[in-house]
Amino acid sequence: QGPCCHDALSAKLIEQAGFPYAFMSGFCTAGARLGAPDTGLISYAEMLDTGRNIHEATHSMPIIGDGDTGYGNAMNVKRTVRGYAGAGFAGVLIEDQVAPKSCGHVRGKRVVGREEAVSRIRAAVDARNEGADILIVARTDARQAVSLEEALWRAEAFAAAGADVLFIDALESEDEMRAFTRLGGAAAGVPKMANMLEGGGKTPVLPPSTLQAMGFKLVAYPLSLLGVSIRAMQDALEGLRRGRVPSVEALGTFADIQAAVGFPDYYAEEKRYAISSPTSSA
Repeated sequence: QGPCCHDALSAKLIEQAGFPYAFMSGFCTAGARLGAPDTGLISYAEMLDTGRNIHEATHSMPIIGDGDTGYGNAMNVKRTVRGYAGAGFAGVLIEDQVAPKSCGHVRGKRVVGREEAVSRIRAAVDARNEGADILIVARTDARQAVSLEEALWRAEAFAAAGADVLFIDALESEDEMRAFTRLGGAAAGVPKMANMLEGGGKTPVLPPSTLQAMGFKLVAYPLSLLGVSIRAMQDALEGLRRGRVPSVEALGTFADIQAAVGFPDYYAEEKRYAISSPTSSA
């Protein structure tokens, strides 16, 4: 189970909660950083900068970053993979949408041709093999753009190209999900990822035990943190507009907030470097 983060604080909270890994969602990062939809508006540099902040705020939790389309042609894909590895990501998603891309569960999906789609994954794998210490998560959006059959073909082709993890976004039923996990050929032994889009996506939201029994190895929960944050902020603002400060039950105490952002850890470490006098004399 991997919740999705969108900034340093959300990643820190995921790690504190004990999850074994996380994703950095492009949807959520675009929303939180730009206040904009996931429609290709956020740039490589902005995603990379957010990734560096996330990894500075966490300790050892592996995080898989959303590399979108790789931000250009195959050479751009290689640069994206190297950049994400350098920022500390454990994995990077590369997908086959036409730029500008968008969230896989919204309308208007378009994917590039088979040859270009496989070329992107081959470039990502080459960057990994040339020294980028990172896993390649190959994503196809062909289920919504073309058909289930096309998505399955692409997943197997991505596996043959060397992808470490396979992901078909926006599958529409449990039968489609099983068809994916039961892929043969080059895809047979490659881990499969599921995306449990909360709140009304196209894919059925299933319990982790069911997903594991189907054969999925990774599960993303993209909207839980951003969604509850939006609702909580809206509720707090409505209360403030009416002259009501959020209750301690909703807000937490000032000490709780200090703990969440790391004041106690900072003070504990600061003691190690304490000096007896802040000034010196001749």
